[in-house]
Amino acid sequence: MSEQRFPHTLVLLFALMVAALVLTWILPAGAFETEERDDGREVVVAETFHRVDDAQTLSPLDLLTVVPRALGDAHEIIFFVLIVGGVLSVIRQTGALDAFLGWALRRFRQRVGLLLFLAMLVFGLASSTFGMAEEYIPLAALLVSLCVALRLDAVTAVGAMVGGYCIGYGAAALNPFTVIVAQDVAGLSPGSGIWLRVAIFLPLLAIGFHHVYRYARRVLADPTASLVYDVADARPPEAPDYPPVSRAHIAVLAAMAGSIALLVVGIVLWGWYLIELSALFFGLGIAAALIARIGPSRAAQTFGKGAAELSMTALLIGFARAIALLLEDGQVLHTVVHGLSIPLSFVGAELAAVGMLVIQSAINVFVSSGSGQAFVTMPLMAPLGDLVGVTAQVAVLAFQFGDGFMNMIVPTNAVLMGILGIAGIPYGRWLRFIAPLVIKLLAAGALILVAAVWLGYQ
Repeated sequence: MSEQRFPHTLVLLFALMVAALVLTWILPAGAFETEERDDGREVVVAETFHRVDDAQTLSPLDLLTVVPRALGDAHEIIFFVLIVGGVLSVIRQTGALDAFLGWALRRFRQRVGLLLFLAMLVFGLASSTFGMAEEYIPLAALLVSLCVALRLDAVTAVGAMVGGYCIGYGAAALNPFTVIVAQDVAGLSPGSGIWLRVAIFLPLLAIGFHHVYRYARRVLADPTASLVYDVADARPPEAPDYPPVSRAHIAVLAAMAGSIALLVVGIVLWGWYLIELSALFFGLGIAAALIARIGPSRAAQTFGKGAAELSMTALLIGFARAIALLLEDGQVLHTVVHGLSIPLSFVGAELAAVGMLVIQSAINVFVSSGSGQAFVTMPLMAPLGDLVGVTAQVAVLAFQFGDGFMNMIVPTNAVLMGILGIAGIPYGRWLRFIAPLVIKLLAAGALILVAAVWLGYQ
């Protein structure tokens, strides 16, 4: 899909800002009464919606002033994202991830089923915990070359990579770009409710693995069954030469594993929030640079480059927050929530949660940034859940499923399109392969949401 045919995400968010401004002129101002629960979260009270007569009238000038306000309002999340981006860049510079994945793929190349499962597991875990996505693009060449050498094809390779990473996002335990952001916006403690997300990770990964492996077996039995059998561009790209695993690489990987463990303990037992989490990631970056003997100046340049790569994500967070600010300033945010709650209130909390998944999946087509989507939708979904009997934790889970699973298929996902470009897979052929898996995962997600409502997932 060309840039001329589909606008940039920033353009789409600004268009939503304009739409939000127009809504403040059209919709009547209104508000719900709120109350503070025992856990400190402020929730709206059902059946207390009332009109507001003295609401502020916004002008087009507010479109300009709201952006810096929104950037300042979301500064903790924005700087958290930039720090994580810089640290991931330093970790990439150590070569530990490339060396480990290269070793794993070569070590199990004779056992196709195990190779595909381990590849999906590694990609899924890295996305679930550290929020990795763009880091996989350079690995596409290696995985495609390896799969073709095993008489598989490029679709199998990309299916394992994209399937693993998107399932990791959908069932993310501690993804700093989606779960942490969405829970912060929804007024939840970062990382809370991790037990359910950990429990559903392997079952959802099993669904993805079954889909990929079944296709791989067909290609092994009959090479002409490949969806790219007649595509000349889907030949193996030149695979990079990845370094052997060294002691320094093992030490960096151990530091990453230790950081994940400390992250969980800090969140669950010590009540860590964004400042502490940012400090933990920053410390991991320093440790990785020291272990790999990256000089201070080079480490600083690498950190800055990684943070700069996420500057657009930071801007998307600010623009997305600006939409909610406009609706709040015009006092129509609760009016929108009230309007959405009326039809959902007739279907019960279970179907309301599934309806949230449908809404999040549709929005992901236009707002492919997970952090941006969280800031666009959670200010609406959290209070909407209060009204229809869906906990904020379930609303966050619906966001995760809609964001993660749809990233496998939407052409606005830059990571997906970059990987497909390297592998030489036409988007139409990829759509034929991945669409059934997305449907299966969304159906499984809907069942999980229903169960989460029954369990009172908090």
